[in-house]
Parts: sequence; C-alpha cells; structure tokens
Amino acid sequence: MTQTPDKNSPLPDRETADILCIGSVLWDVIGRSASVMRHGSDVPGRITRLPGGVAMNIANTLVRFGLTPALLSAVGRDAEGNDLVAACAARGMITSTIYRSDDLPTDRYMAVEGANGLIAAIADAHSLEAAGAKILGPLSDGRLATADAPYTGPVALDGNLTLELLSEIAHDALLAQADLRVAPASPGKAERLGPFLQTARGTLYVNLEEAGLLCQSHFETSRAAAEGLIARGAARVLVTDGGGDATEGRPDGFLTQTPPQVLVTRVTGAGDTFMAAHIAAETGGADPEAALARALRAAAVYVSGETAL
Repeated sequence: MTQTPDKNSPLPDRETADILCIGSVLWDVIGRSASVMRHGSDVPGRITRLPGGVAMNIANTLVRFGLTPALLSAVGRDAEGNDLVAACAARGMITSTIYRSDDLPTDRYMAVEGANGLIAAIADAHSLEAAGAKILGPLSDGRLATADAPYTGPVALDGNLTLELLSEIAHDALLAQADLRVAPASPGKAERLGPFLQTARGTLYVNLEEAGLLCQSHFETSRAAAEGLIARGAARVLVTDGGGDATEGRPDGFLTQTPPQVLVTRVTGAGDTFMAAHIAAETGGADPEAALARALRAAAVYVSGETAL
C-alpha cells in the first residue's frame, strides 16, 4: 500500500516544520493512583486516554516551546486513528506527513502508576514496526525533502522503530545532514540504538538503566554512564537518573548538573519532556549549561504535575 496524506490536512511546505518527530504516535491509556502499589494491588484512581507515544510526547512539548513539529509515524484509518490525528493537529502538529494505513490498527500504550512510581507498562507499537520505512516517505517525495535536497534540520527519533529501520537511518544518506536526536523509548528497546554508537551519529538521550544496557555494564552515576557511552563510540549523549544528576557527554568533555527537587506526581513522559526541552533550548541558541538546566527544570516541573515550560 502506498502512503497517502490525510485529504483533510494540507501538505506542509518543507520550511513549515521546525523539527521532525519520527516514531510512535499512539493513544496513552494511563491508570494513576495516589496509593503505594505492589504486585496484585487493587486501588481506586483515575484512568485517562491521551495522545501519546515518544514522538508525539516530544512534539507536544516542542509546540509549547513555540516550535512546529511534523510527525512521521504510522496511524490506522480506524476511528481511534482519526481521533488521534485530529487531536495531534489540534495541538499544533503537522499530521499530513503521517502514514495512514487501511490495514494496520492504531497503536496503544498502557501504564499503571502509583505513589511509588511506574508499576507496569505495555507498549503496543506493532503497527509502527509493521509500517517500517513507509513512514519515511515525506523525506524523499518532496513534501519535506528529496534525495537531491536532503533534510538538514533537527530530528527527534525514537527507538520504537525496528532495529533494521534504525540501522538504515544510522547509515543512510536520507538523514545524513540532519541534526539527529535519538531516544530508546524504553529500557527494553535501548539496545536498538546500537547502530548510532557504531556510526558515531546523533545525540543519544538515555537514562541510567538504558545506558547500562547499551554498554552491557552497570553504572552508579550519570557521569560514569556518559563516559562509558562516549568510550563505546557515541558522538554525544545526555544521561539522566530520575531525581539524580544528569550528564551531557562529548568526546571533548562532560557537563553534570543536579535537577530541582520536586514532589513526583507522574513519571510517564518525563524523559520525553527532558529531551524536547533540551532540543528547544539549543534550537533557540542556548549554550550547553543553559540548555541542560532548562531541560532539567522542564522535566522537574512536568513530574510535579505542572506544565513543562
């Protein structure tokens, strides 16, 4: 099946998008309780359904920072998909670049959170994985770029794509001139970012656990994790550790900062908020220290339950 844009949404000019967000766009179904939860807990709380997915969460925060993101993802033509695309467009995102499939259902993510943090989560991104390289169509068909005039702006890329497609992106000329910012989506998918270590491409945004998985090691601090990733070939990394220190690492040096301490009321999406805020800060011309401080502040405000600005 060929990609067809949403007939109700005009095609964007290549200059319209400030940044591309490539990866999962799905429905987040989140159950939250104020109670501490253990295995088998059955407690009162609230269940919400909101547009989610790593690419969408990053895009949503970028919009709040004044940027216009274009979404490259896969969304079904079912009722849930139509509602999801409409919700993303209403939030200020370019949705005509989304691959809409007649055969694949819209993906979903389900999580349960208690007062003691994330209890469990399941990400069903099978349609995104099945769509594969079809989601990259706008990068070669003229809507965002062509083979002769490749895209050169910032790109937020998430690890919900298959290892095969991530490897293709890491090696292909399609995004060779882009400013790649890459996140693994979850610890279980961290090792999919291996190709970006091998090619020394992009900026990797990972937490302490994900850094350990990528390095097949265990780290006690974000600084040690950043040093480990750079030693394994990463061009640049941002390593977070929840409420602990965060470190930016490059081959020529490291920068470590401590985030503001806040009362945690939610955790799903915190890493995406950090990444988006950091990208927005650097896009706006902030230096490394200011960009990292702004990202940590935005993530702290987010987990406290406020708006991440």
